Amino acid sequence: MRTMKLGTSILEVPVIAVGCMRINSLDKIEAERFVQAALDEGANFFDHADIYGGGNCEEIFSDAIHMNDDIREKIILQSKCGIRKGMFDFSKEHILESVDGILKRLKTDYLDILLLHRPDALVEPEEVAEAFDLLERTGKVRHFGVSNQTPLQIQLLKKSVKQPLVANQLQLSITNSTMISNGMNVNMLNDSAVNRDGSVLDYCRLNDITIQPWSPFQYGFFEGVFLGNDKFPELNQKIDEIAAKYEVNNTTIAIAWILRHPARMQPVTGTMNVNRLIDCCKAGDVHLTRQEWYEIYRAAGNVLP
Repeated sequence: MRTMKLGTSILEVPVIAVGCMRINSLDKIEAERFVQAALDEGANFFDHADIYGGGNCEEIFSDAIHMNDDIREKIILQSKCGIRKGMFDFSKEHILESVDGILKRLKTDYLDILLLHRPDALVEPEEVAEAFDLLERTGKVRHFGVSNQTPLQIQLLKKSVKQPLVANQLQLSITNSTMISNGMNVNMLNDSAVNRDGSVLDYCRLNDITIQPWSPFQYGFFEGVFLGNDKFPELNQKIDEIAAKYEVNNTTIAIAWILRHPARMQPVTGTMNVNRLIDCCKAGDVHLTRQEWYEIYRAAGNVLP
């Protein structure tokens, strides 16, 4: 698998991250097969969160991969914390407690990356900084990042946090591409011109923060996938046409569309289907032309100004 640098770190990561949010839907044998298939494809970057399955997903993963010191050095583990029942919590106490639980469930001594999971309205950057310093000093976390945060929210954290924030997980797919469309509709009187995220795409590019798109096949907020969906006939026709040219399937092209953007993003897959995961991984070898990228963008209903 093709690799890339994660943010400003020296960490070399595959261009596809394997999301493990639904691994608890698999039985033991299926989970082992899924994890091995990812490793066989060179997709050794696994994304977790302490809330996935109430922590059960991390336990299932560590059992499925038969975690030991040798295996641990061959994989990259990322997890997230900060979401609690009915609230968000970036307090020092909760971050530290969460990481200890994550490490125990994953059967490891350290995380390669810890992300703060969605913004906490009551965040105190000084507390986050204290937690990050302690986690770094004790070797429990090597790199840090955020998810679903705007440029100013990141700047607020950076006021106190000294560690580079290497990643920002954001929702992005062909049909959920507002972070791209508002950059092309500047000063226009249409809905696409509305800047809903503070130009987070440009901000991350300017500050070498890797965007990790989540739900790369979803439309709306978990309303369903757009591939093969009758709601998107023109889009699916165009994707299928381009897929035939490259001799891959529609899944591969949907990921390749994200990878074609020069921001050097790292899509996070969500599938637990081995064949579909393999198709996602193939996207690293497909480089869409500029014309093909725009044809797909417009087929999704986006209008160029």
